[in-house]
Amino acid sequence: VQLQASGGGLVRPGGSLRLSCRVLGFTFDDYGVGWFRQAPGKVREGVSYVSSLGTLTYCPDSVKGRFTISRVDAENTVYLQMNDLEPEDTAVYYCASGSGIGAYWCDNLDTDYWGNGTLVTVSS
Repeated sequence: VQLQASGGGLVRPGGSLRLSCRVLGFTFDDYGVGWFRQAPGKVREGVSYVSSLGTLTYCPDSVKGRFTISRVDAENTVYLQMNDLEPEDTAVYYCASGSGIGAYWCDNLDTDYWGNGTLVTVSS
């Protein structure tokens, strides 16, 4: 099983990025996929998750209204559209798979496989 995260980069405050997580090695539409992030010196935190049924979860209040998660089953890919980025969004973003509908995602209690990280830096 592989989860391949991509799309990070350097962006100015107020800018946008779209992260991608491509999944190989399991039946994609049987699982949920989502994102965590880890900022320097901080613990890893859940960001967002989309279940196999399409239910959506967003974790920190600070990303609600700015981040949008979506999945394209035909592409085995989950996207995280991040708009109006803030310096506080700077972190390594990791994608991971899960089995539930998202109730335990934010507490990192529903992850099966992890992918690589992609660095997002928001700075002027």
